[in-house]
Amino acid sequence: MTRDHLREGLKKYIPEAALEHCIDFITKYRISLKITHSRLSKLGDYRHPHNGNTHRITVNHNLNHYAFLVTFIHEVAHLTTWNKFKNNVDPHGGEWKTEFKFLLHPFLAQQIFPEDIHLALKKYLHNPAAASCTDDHLYRTLKKYDLPNGFQFLEELPEGCYFKLKGYADVFIKGKLLRKKFHCTMKDSKREFRVSAVAEVEQVSLF
Repeated sequence: MTRDHLREGLKKYIPEAALEHCIDFITKYRISLKITHSRLSKLGDYRHPHNGNTHRITVNHNLNHYAFLVTFIHEVAHLTTWNKFKNNVDPHGGEWKTEFKFLLHPFLAQQIFPEDIHLALKKYLHNPAAASCTDDHLYRTLKKYDLPNGFQFLEELPEGCYFKLKGYADVFIKGKLLRKKFHCTMKDSKREFRVSAVAEVEQVSLF
């Protein structure tokens, strides 16, 4: 696939100022990039070469430009870590963290991100987590740039209200905050769960 084809296919997903750099990654490492349907369990993933396949990266199609870019760089860091260490290191260990910081630095230097995301990323880089969605501050900041979708963060709802998690039909009752998660109870089964403060939810009325 030519750079023109890549540019045309990616321009609606990636900030314009980052486009050429991302295309450089794809061509240099011969990445097979697939933009997928929305997945609740992950924003993207990486598969190393196997049985004749090249490096494969997937990213969810419904991420805003900045979340897409951060997720893509996250997965490229897995690729460069695998090239250097194969499967001999932890997936999100110190080696991956070093690669992610190195790959992200040029994008921060170019000031591609809005100021609030830029600052959140700099803070996140002190100790990058397994995914941007596991860092509440960065996740909140990135989500500000989503289009309205009718969902709220669980932390925005009042205690005792009924809600549904995005993508699920079960109704929960919001309880008290325990560190970074809320103690919640499934209405029908009474099973108890701890739900992230930044879980996307929809408040519901039973009356």
